[in-house]
Amino acid sequence: MGLHPLEFSECYLDSPSFRDKIRAHEAELDKTNRFIKELYKDGKNLINATKQLSMAQRKFAQCLGEFQFEYIGDAKTDDEKCIDDSLQEFSSFLRNLEDQRELMMRNITETLMKPLEKFRKEQLGSAKAERKKYEKETEKYYTSLEKLLNMSAKKKEPQLQEADMTVEGMRHHFQEESLEYVCKLQEIQERKKFECVEPMLAFFQTVFTFYHQGFELAKDFDHYKRALQINIQNTRSRFEGTRSEVVELMKKIKEAPQEYRQTSPISSEGYLYVQEKRPPPFGSSWVKRYCTFVKEQKILHMVTFDPKSGGKLGETESVTLKSCVRKTTDTLDRRFCLDIEITDRPGTVLTVQALSEDDHKFWMQAMGGKEPVHYLGRTYSKERGIDAQLDENGVNFVRNSINAIETRGINDQGLYRVVGVSSKVQKLLSLMIDEKSSDVDLAVCEEWDVKTITSALKLYLRSLPEPLMTYGLYKEFIVPAKGVSPEARVQAIHCLVHKLPEKNQEVLSLVTKHLANVAAHSKQNLMTVANLGVVFGPTLMRPQEETVAAIMDLKFQNIVVEILIEQHEKIFGDAPSTCPASAISPLAPTRQSKKQSRQSRPLAVYNPQVLDIHTVSVSPSSEGVSLAPDEASLGSNESVSSQSSTASVSETPPEKSKNSLSCTLPITASQNSGGSTAMASWMNSTFSPSTPEPGSEGSEEAATAAGGHEDKPAESVTQMKAKAVYSCEAEHDSELSFQVGAIFTDVTPSREPGWLEGELEGRRGLIPENYVEML
Repeated sequence: MGLHPLEFSECYLDSPSFRDKIRAHEAELDKTNRFIKELYKDGKNLINATKQLSMAQRKFAQCLGEFQFEYIGDAKTDDEKCIDDSLQEFSSFLRNLEDQRELMMRNITETLMKPLEKFRKEQLGSAKAERKKYEKETEKYYTSLEKLLNMSAKKKEPQLQEADMTVEGMRHHFQEESLEYVCKLQEIQERKKFECVEPMLAFFQTVFTFYHQGFELAKDFDHYKRALQINIQNTRSRFEGTRSEVVELMKKIKEAPQEYRQTSPISSEGYLYVQEKRPPPFGSSWVKRYCTFVKEQKILHMVTFDPKSGGKLGETESVTLKSCVRKTTDTLDRRFCLDIEITDRPGTVLTVQALSEDDHKFWMQAMGGKEPVHYLGRTYSKERGIDAQLDENGVNFVRNSINAIETRGINDQGLYRVVGVSSKVQKLLSLMIDEKSSDVDLAVCEEWDVKTITSALKLYLRSLPEPLMTYGLYKEFIVPAKGVSPEARVQAIHCLVHKLPEKNQEVLSLVTKHLANVAAHSKQNLMTVANLGVVFGPTLMRPQEETVAAIMDLKFQNIVVEILIEQHEKIFGDAPSTCPASAISPLAPTRQSKKQSRQSRPLAVYNPQVLDIHTVSVSPSSEGVSLAPDEASLGSNESVSSQSSTASVSETPPEKSKNSLSCTLPITASQNSGGSTAMASWMNSTFSPSTPEPGSEGSEEAATAAGGHEDKPAESVTQMKAKAVYSCEAEHDSELSFQVGAIFTDVTPSREPGWLEGELEGRRGLIPENYVEML
């Protein structure tokens, strides 16, 4: 029911119902006033935003118009010239389009904004003024009436008659004002229908005119676009021919880089790191320089230049070479080094470092370098690898290292991030895992600094034949890190840790307890749990095969180690009481898959054919549950996989049902095997009951379930129950939150791909299909 009409006759009665009707009309006009004010505000914002867009477009067009392509060589082809001019054409097109947009904005202001504001101020404003006047006259009349009625009857007759005439005049004036106000209210109620909508019609006409102008511009642009496409295609074809030649040359250089490196027969060039010695407190530094050695004069020119710092040229220094000798790693812990004796400064030796072994040979040959005399004739054996084993010596080394670190360096900044010298680290580890010399107490031995001990401990853990968390359990450890609930993650990892061999558990407990202690001092050492997870993720667990997929799981390794550190006492304190299979099942659904399946459903598309339970058909010749609906059932949706990102791999249930189904209900392929088996058996029992003999009781129901058009099978659907095998937190008002073990009643298929509908604790909502098993 809309607003009640205001009868003029009611102005004389001024009844309570009449006043209620007036208040309803006033409320409607107030709502209209607020609507127009809000619309005007939004319109101003729209105009301002469009102006900002226009400014951005014009700036973009200006940028296009000012840019010029540089070309290689001394001439351009016709195609290149057209491509070079194309940016100016694009700029001109955009400027023309923005001219039309500005015209549209001016028209919107004139045709929409001003008329609406005029109606609000003139019509609604006058109604507001009339309302105040009406309320004032009401107050004035009824006040006078009360005074008249309260006058004493003993007053003289002329006084009483004068009072009666005064009140009668005020009543007449009040009723006239009431009539005027009622007329005004109803007039504005009718006027607003066209006064508000007509400007909006003009607004849309203006908008469509702008789009039509854009269409006309696009038609004019089409001829130029086609010509430019030909220019681009021609240029691309030439590029492909040129590129093949360049690639061929590049291959030749890759096969024999030394043959192409020598750019000049009289000089050799390349980068060298030059050692610059400083006063004792500061030690020395290595500066990257681009060096040119002139062979005939034996002059080495060195220019400071680092591409990482923006490529700025520094100072140039030139020295005359007297001799060049290879520097061994025994005297300096850096590879590929040369000692250059300088003629300009007698007794001064300049130490430089080449970039690689081949680069080292190149400079040795160019400068006439020689081997150091006291090393000639000596042979060196290949460095012995680390033979790390998870034996008693190894465990004792872990304990010894942890004790030393916590005694001497628990507060050292960057603990475990700052690495020790490689040769010292290997020497320490070889010493400590040797049975003859493993009794060194690192906590009191000042010979080994803390960073060497931490690096040796990490090297030991990485050098084990198998990581502490074993190859066999690697994938199972990764799965809970991708799970939904933090509690479920801890529970699953707790169970998996106690599957490890006893020695692995012991060492892992030692290490993670120590890392928890390190994290407790993170204010001093800056090593938080997250930082330690990054350092020890690849150290404590890694896959047996190095693949791209394994690299993508690095972040999940870190999460597992973080959980081990944060929950150390719980995980290593007691054995888990129960280990449900769902907690560590590799098919456990993740929060990400649940969210994706919900986000990937098509918007604003309703197609009941997708989930019509009457289209179920039985196919005894096929096995399992068919997950792909037929093309006709998809309607406007592209495919089941496009609606649910979880339907990427078809999992075969461990127990196959006797009859398989071809059903338009999409089933997510990532659901757990128990859930899918239960779902399949439920669907078989619901939609495909055993077919009785013709004419016997139940034959009609069976035929209907197999493909009829009766509604009887729906009754059995509503009787179904399901049990939650994973906990879930609702991400939308239409979803249900639940814990493991929750029982859902009245479970039915949903129009949401990969979802069911059910009741829990009196509330009905959506349930992720792969989070439950049917009962």
